Amino acid sequence: MTNPDLLPGPLPSSLQLTKEGHLKHFLTVEGLPPLMLEEILNRAEQFVTLPNKTQRKAPLLRGKTVVNLFFENSTRTRTTFELAAQRLSADIINLDIRTSATAKGESLLDTIRNLEAMNVDMFVVRHQHSGAAHFIARYCAPYISVINAGDGRHAHPTQAMLDMLTIRQFKGTFAPLKVAIVGDILHSRVARSQIHALTTLCTGEVRVIGPRTLIPTGIEQMGVNVFHDLHAGLDDVDVIIMLRLQKERMQHALLPSAHEFYKRYGLTEEGLRYAKPKAIVMHPGPSNRGVEIDSKVADGPQSVILPQVTNGIAIRMAIMSMTMGSQSGKSS
Repeated sequence: MTNPDLLPGPLPSSLQLTKEGHLKHFLTVEGLPPLMLEEILNRAEQFVTLPNKTQRKAPLLRGKTVVNLFFENSTRTRTTFELAAQRLSADIINLDIRTSATAKGESLLDTIRNLEAMNVDMFVVRHQHSGAAHFIARYCAPYISVINAGDGRHAHPTQAMLDMLTIRQFKGTFAPLKVAIVGDILHSRVARSQIHALTTLCTGEVRVIGPRTLIPTGIEQMGVNVFHDLHAGLDDVDVIIMLRLQKERMQHALLPSAHEFYKRYGLTEEGLRYAKPKAIVMHPGPSNRGVEIDSKVADGPQSVILPQVTNGIAIRMAIMSMTMGSQSGKSS
């Protein structure tokens, strides 16, 4: 498997969709039709609105086995996938990569083949290399579904979809909205997936805000407007999405300091006043308080960060049930 920072061009939709147009894998938002994104949101909304805990466990994936393949640490994402699978009545295997055969030198493909021999039904993959989930989807058995839980700098599609669900809950339709994504756009797989989702859903305007060193060259081709001044970028917006500063993915000193970043791009109560009075504030987490966002804003009345976490379980339940639903049975 190669290790590109970005995959060359959009993923063929045929890899993600069945011949009938159903969701087989969920690897990226890019290339999926608007109706598919709406279907995911609608199904997730059903899980969110279940009236009480006793009715939250559904038998949709009873008898199915889901493997969490996390080559990168992420307690929050792994936990929400685990809870989503449990609430769909699936069996869960959390593979500890640090002690697995892969860590001892076995190839990724060998690991996949051995897990297939155990009759599993789904791989949830988080990997530091762009394209890892796509690689597994291309070469795994045809009865297995693959969900991308984040790959390199490329994509984090379930995070983008839970963000879309949160925006829709609080703001309704996307067409009139101005949405600003603020921070380290260059290293953020979340930002790329959010931009694809927002543009696919016909959002009125998508802005990216950050220092020149953290904005990818040519990002305007993705249909966004670029701002390097925070207050100008936040002017009259409906939704503010703050990004985590991706220090672990920075290969060079692209910022003078975290303190300097906060002074220019951290969201404070003063900066929030430039947005519309009823603007909502989002963050994919985990947030660095005092670096990307002030605690008064993160905990304030316009913050919807905790609903994002709740929606993460519902979105992952929706996607898992949709991909598993497209399976036509295991090969004999």
